[in-house]
Amino acid sequence: MSENKREPKLIIVSAPSGCGKGTIMHKVFNDDEVFYSVSCTTRPPRPEDIAGVTYNFLTVGEFEKMIAEDGFLEHAFYSGNYYGTPIKPVEDNLAAGKDVILEIETNGAFQVKELRPDASSLFILPPSVAELDRRLHKRATEDEETIQKRVAQAAGEIEKSDRYDYVIMNDDLDKAVEDFCAVIDGIRGVKEAAVRFSPENEDIKKMIREVLENA
Repeated sequence: MSENKREPKLIIVSAPSGCGKGTIMHKVFNDDEVFYSVSCTTRPPRPEDIAGVTYNFLTVGEFEKMIAEDGFLEHAFYSGNYYGTPIKPVEDNLAAGKDVILEIETNGAFQVKELRPDASSLFILPPSVAELDRRLHKRATEDEETIQKRVAQAAGEIEKSDRYDYVIMNDDLDKAVEDFCAVIDGIRGVKEAAVRFSPENEDIKKMIREVLENA
């Protein structure tokens, strides 16, 4: 996905936990091609987490100090923990000419869009809320209460997906990667904008409704 010199883009990618957004992005981007903004969080690390790669793990005190110092582009309290995007690495990498990917939840995404209306946003849907529940149980990294909270929050996030610039579904991974590439190439100006994935499109509106109805 290389291209001629152009204006770097700030790209927001959101999806409920279990939708495979990380898998899709790592199939699309070369590691040196974009800057993945590493969010800060107060949630405990999981066995698969790598500090400084998946998240920067902070104490509540450290996180709240950064809030007080305006150190975040956005931050939110989600599933009982703080999450936030440190502002300096984002600004530094955009200034250096790299596209910046923000992998954040909906409230954070809308905060960023308020501050940076030039940012483009993409939401990745699961095939259904029921399928999301199945994937989270299969992952087996959280207890039942936490999973049910995530499923309930996921439904709330999906209801807001029509506020994004683009919406795709990860039902089949290869198709999801193809759709993701079409959206990103359009944002970058490499190809025409992928307007077929706009939530203004009746097919996308229907897809969002069906995901919510199949709970």
